[in-house]
Amino acid sequence: MIGYTLMTEQAGPRELVAHAVRAEQAGFDFEVISDHYSPWLVEQGHAPNAWAVLGAVAQATERVRLMTYVTCPTMRYHPTVVAQQAATVQLLSDNRFTLGLGAGENLNEHVVGRGWPPVNVRHEMLGEALEIISRLFNGGYVDFVGRHFRVDSAKLWDLPSERVPVGVAVSGPQSVELFAPSADAMIAVEPDAELCRAWRTAAPDADRIIGQLPVCFDRDEHAAMARAHEQFRWFGGGWKVNSELPGPSAFAGATQFVRPEDVAESIPCGPEVKPIVEAVAKFQEAGFTDVALVQIGGKHQREFLDFARDELLPALRS
Repeated sequence: MIGYTLMTEQAGPRELVAHAVRAEQAGFDFEVISDHYSPWLVEQGHAPNAWAVLGAVAQATERVRLMTYVTCPTMRYHPTVVAQQAATVQLLSDNRFTLGLGAGENLNEHVVGRGWPPVNVRHEMLGEALEIISRLFNGGYVDFVGRHFRVDSAKLWDLPSERVPVGVAVSGPQSVELFAPSADAMIAVEPDAELCRAWRTAAPDADRIIGQLPVCFDRDEHAAMARAHEQFRWFGGGWKVNSELPGPSAFAGATQFVRPEDVAESIPCGPEVKPIVEAVAKFQEAGFTDVALVQIGGKHQREFLDFARDELLPALRS
């Protein structure tokens, strides 16, 4: 399936809802939303609450599947709250929602003043959160005492008729081993065939492997390259780096020597269908079942969605 990304870092809440409606009309199969407290770079300029936007999107759309890509259920949000949010969106969307979870980024989670733990601790926290959320989805009262979380007599009073599927973001063998047994879907941002094979072995019943691909469509290729550099030069740092930096100023400093041509090497830029189709094909060849596209530039969604409807989606499906 081909999806569309509602990127909270580059558009306000009303605009995101309008983009969601147009993306459904354009023919996308599903929509994912990022869950940020801060943008990656000041130039992006936005970070509305993803869950409030999702509630509006669930009511404004009719067909597309919805998903967080991704929520961290360990610091800004307690896992009991994430479970309640997810169940509510599933009800509002008539069972179209998938809860995408990850271990988070310092950029967003440090705001609650608890520091930023090392990756092994973050994985421990995510493991406990997954257990808590799963037990709450089972119904009934939940008590839990772990190393990182406590739950006292929690219960979801409004449960959907269909259990919320859970996807987990992974980046290597350790995270696959830890989280595949607890998840319905894998989430990753690079077309890594070895990662997909490891996931299929560890979770043979999980039916979706969901990737994400940034693109910068513009009829002017040079304008596209300039915009991708301005707003997405952070992307090439890789998640081991991107998860650690604490704010937009840190990302600006870390990417000060990245050139527009460097960004264009990894992100399709310009008016052509073929580079995007080739980039999506790499995910398919690696074993992904779904790819969500990100159009870079909050003010450049309408022309991209028209392009997707008329040219891109037919080419991808052919």
